[in-house]
Amino acid sequence: MAAALIALRGIVVREILRFVHQRSRFLGALVRPLIWLLVFAAGFRAALGISITPPYQTYITYETYIVPGLVGMIQLFNGMQSSLSMVYDREMGSMRVLLTSPLPRWWLLSCKLLAGTVVSILQVYAFLLIARAFGIVTPEWGLLAVLPALVASGMMLGALGLLLSSLIRQLENFAGVMNFVVFPLFFCSSALYPLWKMRESSVLLYHVCSLNPFTHAVELIRHALYLQVNAPALGWTLLAAAVFMALAVVGYDPARALMRRKAEAG
Repeated sequence: MAAALIALRGIVVREILRFVHQRSRFLGALVRPLIWLLVFAAGFRAALGISITPPYQTYITYETYIVPGLVGMIQLFNGMQSSLSMVYDREMGSMRVLLTSPLPRWWLLSCKLLAGTVVSILQVYAFLLIARAFGIVTPEWGLLAVLPALVASGMMLGALGLLLSSLIRQLENFAGVMNFVVFPLFFCSSALYPLWKMRESSVLLYHVCSLNPFTHAVELIRHALYLQVNAPALGWTLLAAAVFMALAVVGYDPARALMRRKAEAG
């Protein structure tokens, strides 16, 4: 137990220190959602009217609507950034050494997942404070109530990143993953537009968005910001996190890796 806790502390502290020293990573995490909030939302405001739907009790501006989606965007891209660093660390960094330690592999991956979630939450709160400075106000207690939702969504998206890192063998393939995984997850969700808007244009696309785990993560965050619990979204988010994490543990099984290397050599 002592060794497991030391590993947990070391991985979390290392990830936080890496985040603190990589200022470009911090700025990049904020610039992307701020551009959507301040530039794209201004153009979409007139085209997309938002009706009164839960958790909102009155008509809201489009900027207010997309804030939870942009919070999810921060966590989604942080999960992908963690998967990129995991590919590098697995080949020549610290995780290569840790994965050969006697500690259970699932514990090491869980430590990495928790570390990435902590970093994503720090980025989210920085964005929410900046959004408030631009007049996007949520309930005061919502900033505290959203913390469990951020943990659940961060773990789910981080587990997805771990799963992808177990499948990516070369850093050069990461750009392709971004195009074929990240953007469909983001755009086929309720991050930028309500699902009822999607249903008006395409029933098939509506069902795709409804099955998207990122949609449930965004709706979990949206309701938590307004002091409400979206039980279905919470259940689907936790289920997706468990499935992604289980697949990631299987993907990092050393026996499977050895079999893959033999197949590639043969």
